[in-house]
Amino acid sequence: LVLELNQGIIPSYGTVPDQQNLHTPEWVDFDDKTDTLFFKDGQRRIDFVLVYEDESKKMTHKRSDRKKQKRKRQVYESNLINNGLHLEATRSVLDEKLIFVKVHAPWEVLCTYAEVMHIKLPLQHNDLKTRDSAFNWFSRFFRVDENIIKPEQEFFTAPFQKEHLSNFYIQDKDTFFNPATRSRIVHFILSRVEYATKNNVKKFGINKLLDTGIYKAAFPLHDSSFRHPSTDPSCPSERYLLYREWAHPKNIFKLQPLDFIRKYYGEKIGIYFAWLGFYTNMLTVAAVVGVGCFLYGCLTKDNCTWSQEVCDPNIGGNIIMCPQCDKVCTYWNLNITCESSKKLCIFDSFGTLVFAVFMGIWVTLFLEFWKRRQAELEYEWDTVEFLEQEEQVRPEYEARCTHVVMNEITQQEEHVPYTACGKCVRMTFCTSAIFFWILLIIASVVGIIVYRLSVFLVFSAKLSQHISGTEVIRKYLTPQTATSVTASLISFVVIMILNIIYEKVAILITDFELPRTQTDYENSLTTKMFLFQFVNYYSSCFYIAFFKGKFVGHPGSPVYWLGKYRNEECDPGGCLLELTTQLAIIVGGKAIWNNIQEVLLPLVKNLIGRYSAAAKSEKVVARWEHDYHLQPIGKLGLFYEYLEMVIQFGFVTLFVASFPLAPLLALINNMLEIRLDAWKLTTQFRRMVPQKAQDIGAWQPILQGIAILAVVTNAMIIAFTSDMIPRLVYYWSFSVPPYGSHSSHTMKGYINSTLSVFNISDFKNVSKPLSPWFGNQMTCRQVYRDLRYPPGHQHQYEHNIYYWHVIAAKLAFIIVMEHVIYFVKFIISYAIPDVSQKTKSKVKREKYLTQKLLHENDLKGVKKTMGKIADKIIKGADSTFRHKDE
Repeated sequence: LVLELNQGIIPSYGTVPDQQNLHTPEWVDFDDKTDTLFFKDGQRRIDFVLVYEDESKKMTHKRSDRKKQKRKRQVYESNLINNGLHLEATRSVLDEKLIFVKVHAPWEVLCTYAEVMHIKLPLQHNDLKTRDSAFNWFSRFFRVDENIIKPEQEFFTAPFQKEHLSNFYIQDKDTFFNPATRSRIVHFILSRVEYATKNNVKKFGINKLLDTGIYKAAFPLHDSSFRHPSTDPSCPSERYLLYREWAHPKNIFKLQPLDFIRKYYGEKIGIYFAWLGFYTNMLTVAAVVGVGCFLYGCLTKDNCTWSQEVCDPNIGGNIIMCPQCDKVCTYWNLNITCESSKKLCIFDSFGTLVFAVFMGIWVTLFLEFWKRRQAELEYEWDTVEFLEQEEQVRPEYEARCTHVVMNEITQQEEHVPYTACGKCVRMTFCTSAIFFWILLIIASVVGIIVYRLSVFLVFSAKLSQHISGTEVIRKYLTPQTATSVTASLISFVVIMILNIIYEKVAILITDFELPRTQTDYENSLTTKMFLFQFVNYYSSCFYIAFFKGKFVGHPGSPVYWLGKYRNEECDPGGCLLELTTQLAIIVGGKAIWNNIQEVLLPLVKNLIGRYSAAAKSEKVVARWEHDYHLQPIGKLGLFYEYLEMVIQFGFVTLFVASFPLAPLLALINNMLEIRLDAWKLTTQFRRMVPQKAQDIGAWQPILQGIAILAVVTNAMIIAFTSDMIPRLVYYWSFSVPPYGSHSSHTMKGYINSTLSVFNISDFKNVSKPLSPWFGNQMTCRQVYRDLRYPPGHQHQYEHNIYYWHVIAAKLAFIIVMEHVIYFVKFIISYAIPDVSQKTKSKVKREKYLTQKLLHENDLKGVKKTMGKIADKIIKGADSTFRHKDE
């Protein structure tokens, strides 16, 4: 296949030859060397493995289909050989139907494609002096022993060019291209070699062959078993070292060997673990401050005056509360919420405000310091100019390039997959599909709310009549509990179903968009999936924090959904406590479920495969057959790991004002997550195809968006969900004259002042409780702090002046808190440069050396050549003048 987009740069990838011209792999028998990474000759390294099922032994397809599949495979393998790759085929030891085709790229092929792919390779040793960090003496206790995993040598690098081969640092041709780079080059070729032509449309690429079942698997080899080093002395056993020094649970408090991870798995895996480790380290500070705020709440809860009033039998015991629903609910005493009020004092304290401000600053520091760390890794891992120079067009994009357009810059014709009008149609369709699914989630949330409103009435009327048992069961299985549990279960089922469906829809939409490069593809898919997950996971928290109990009217005139369902009120402990409970369950439960799922699923699958294979034979098995029985990593790679962590980041930052222990739970989870992800990669999955990555992609702007939104949500939680602002307004204004009767500022009388009074005779028939009134009082109090004038006042049941003071204070608090935090964030962002001076110096030094070594050498060659020509001219002129003189 000759790529039309890059004519003259990328070589031919083969054509469909005649049957008699087909090249076939060398056939060899397995030589019982279990850990070998080479062809049978022991010289050529195995860079990739293809697995297929012998078509003559297949029983699931028609004979004609088997012939077509065999023809396509043979053509594909022949074109691989035509492109310079060496192939060697070996039949499986355990299953005679399986054939393993080992692929080797010789030196010439590696050099050719390294230049095509603009791969940066070492020029000379890095000669810049490095200063040891002030924390080096401390961090050495947590680093991997350098005698076990030796630090990688630092080199200045440049994009490889065959004509400048002598300028590159080549000690040994066999090790100049490391195994990860070799596998990446071979995968590049495999993805672009043709295997058929139909209706003038060329079909190519290993991915399509895998999708159609012609090949069963394609993967690079692990270099050893993770349980023990390789028996081959030439093998470095890097997989074994990674498991022992990185993935093993004993290393939970050790720093990660990031350079070694990058060397084995490639930059894309390396940048994920670098980000996850950096995020986890930063969480340590947030967790310590969060625990401090939590302990402050625990220590001061006994001094919480308003909670003491709720628990006081002479105050809270004498306050009769109005029913929480129409007819079937009854009156109740305020002091039954004593325990809830004590718990609320822990989270609704001054420490919460301090922690919310701190987290607004912490998230900025995290993102700014990560940019610096990312810039260092970009340089050290040679990805600084990756997007501009090295990333190749996706084969799927190349195959659709049928339209010819004029490039405005080069004024030359180029091929694109769609016209400007076609692109607009695609974008319109994809955007509409995304919004449809988001609206579908919102509709499901509304449906759950309506369910809660309607079922609460049923449980209130029927539950107590049908429960037979002790008072303990009656105490805990209340209508509120039954409603909440059933609604949560239904919500969970709906979320899981929508997740499964939308994942496939998002991939279809992104495929239809046809992004040009793999980075564009992943960024587009990331944005779609996160928008969906954001609404899916956070909608219930936003509802509890900002909507539940806010628009309920008052007992004489409640607000109804759809004219039928009475709006939900907050639990007796308040909506903040319910939000805290919701977050604790989601953050803790989601972490436990994800970790169990990530460990058990691949482990069970591999155990089943291992035992079924062991039942067939006790023979010695080759490394490629061991790896074949591991789990494939999946097309989306680490997408779900990133998504899981970013969703967690949202919970840690967006609602942290209500749950200061969220960073601690996230820290504990992430310490386990790093080792579990490492364990999965090294023990349960085939080796991934190494890929380049400059940064964490679309996740970076998503994190920045969450950081900005977190300031707003936490300010609004403190203002509208917690009782901090009403308490402060009461303490400073309404506890003393002219509004209060106390001689000094105090919180005494807060409960009595904030619970509005309602005359039971003003109940409408539709909401009047069926249960008889108890006591001599003719009034009841509202559950929520609505701050209305009492009955008999000329403006009865209308909002009083206290209410408007509170609203003004809440709005002022939001504006002041947001502006202060945003100003501090701006100062921090300005003060901390994205790239450190040390990294800038290294980049400049590398560019200087590249220019000196590659370009000045060319210039010297030109000067040398021109000098010889000039000498000849001068000699010729001299001889001419001599003849004339004579």
